[in-house]
Amino acid sequence: MDTGTHIVMGVALGGLATLDPVVQNDPTLFNAVLAGTIIGSQAPDLDTILKLRNNAVYIRNHRGITHSMPAVGLWGIAIPSVIYAFAPEVNFFHLWIWTFLAVILHVFVDVFNAYGTQAYRPFSKRWVAYGFINTFDPYIFLLHLIGIIAWNLGADPGYTFLILYFVIALYYVKRYFDKHEMVKKINGYYRDVEEVVTSPTIRHNVWRLAITTKDKFYVGRAVSGHIVIVDEFQRKPLPDMPIMNKAIQDDNMDAFLSFSPVYRWEIDEYDHYTEVRLIDLRYRSKGRYPFVAVVTLDDDLNILSSYTGWIFSEEKLQKKLDALPT
Repeated sequence: MDTGTHIVMGVALGGLATLDPVVQNDPTLFNAVLAGTIIGSQAPDLDTILKLRNNAVYIRNHRGITHSMPAVGLWGIAIPSVIYAFAPEVNFFHLWIWTFLAVILHVFVDVFNAYGTQAYRPFSKRWVAYGFINTFDPYIFLLHLIGIIAWNLGADPGYTFLILYFVIALYYVKRYFDKHEMVKKINGYYRDVEEVVTSPTIRHNVWRLAITTKDKFYVGRAVSGHIVIVDEFQRKPLPDMPIMNKAIQDDNMDAFLSFSPVYRWEIDEYDHYTEVRLIDLRYRSKGRYPFVAVVTLDDDLNILSSYTGWIFSEEKLQKKLDALPT
């Protein structure tokens, strides 16, 4: 989920903690728990700082090890321990339980969007992305805001957020069945489907679809359950040729390959250089595929420039790349 949603979830979990009699009867512990749930709801995204280094490092690592099982355990111990150092009179066990729950909730909700996490590490490095909740879901965010406002107006926070999370749980179930019905329709139409990647949008009834069959990739949209295919591409493996073998050694392209499950490739020759481009098919928007990896090489297969990330115009992409030879 986005940062704002994780913050309101942390606040909501602090309110829910008032159902715990030990927390409810100790104002100091309540404040410690509230701090723990807010910090715990943000901690796994500490790897966002990697953006300051470069996109390749960020893409390869974001929602990776910081969302893994060992990291969840470490966050769950480290955060309450630091808080406890400033408030040693509070009940550590109850502080730990609620803070740990906040960390778990952060990772848990992240697996339901299209970006996903490597939540199964160290047992598996595969990306877990169930793809039926948008990274920013306005319904989930607004429900949390309503609960927080009701709390400030005097409503009991424990029961308010208990009801709120019951409603959100039903919403998750509905979204799961929405996706299930779409996948069922697609499998009924294409007999050789290997994978269907769904990417919900901010609009509740609009989904992006990337379908992998034995021979083709299909890109489509689902609007109110009606599925439309807007693009199709031949499914071709990366060619075993010197220029491609060199390009995929580049850090930006290697990061893209570690993250993207559905992509196509292009090789374009120009007067003084050759461009190799990988294009993620999951995020088609306004007729473009904005998530790409690009490498340019000279005739001697020296890498001239490279980039990976989100680009919404060709002009901006060229600005991101280093100056090409004339």
